[in-house]
Amino acid sequence: MARTPSTMPELGMHAPDFALPDTVTGRTVRLSDFAGAPGLLVMFICNHCPFVKHVRDQLAAIGREYHPRGVAIVAISSNDVQSHPDDSPEKMRTEAAEAGYTFPYLYDESQRVAKDYRAACTPDFFLFDRARRLFYRGQLDPSRPAKYLDNRTVHADGRDLRAALEALLAGEPAPQPQLPSLGCNIKWKPGNEPAVSP
Repeated sequence: MARTPSTMPELGMHAPDFALPDTVTGRTVRLSDFAGAPGLLVMFICNHCPFVKHVRDQLAAIGREYHPRGVAIVAISSNDVQSHPDDSPEKMRTEAAEAGYTFPYLYDESQRVAKDYRAACTPDFFLFDRARRLFYRGQLDPSRPAKYLDNRTVHADGRDLRAALEALLAGEPAPQPQLPSLGCNIKWKPGNEPAVSP
């Protein structure tokens, strides 16, 4: 595992299109499915990463809290399941149930969507406004697993992402500063790594 930060693409970037299978329902989920939503949160996560495990309760809570308020939410796993079988679609389905995810958990087998979004790590968060322009990208909150904070226990509370969601829903400017997320690098298939840092 390599600790990897978000690439922090430019705010205002249009949400790249996607059509990916939901490992829970089996149906294909498309960007166009959320056309009427005031916001779209795209989260790149996986099953095995300790950074994701550290925040998974908050991911589930955000799903429960913000979906009823109109925010569309999807999680995407783009990891190579040959090298990381714990991230297989079957195990994604189990993880979604155990974690209490109420949002689609999509499988990006080709890894094209991760590249299009310039995702680099798990977790990596991208919040888009009604026009599907990038409003917030970066960390969920300042917490990290204890072993990466000199063994200090810092609980996840989602404060950075929640502040962005609240600002978006209130029609206020995006919060600043926006700080990179940090997590495990996306597990690219051999030869499929981005040629240069996005």
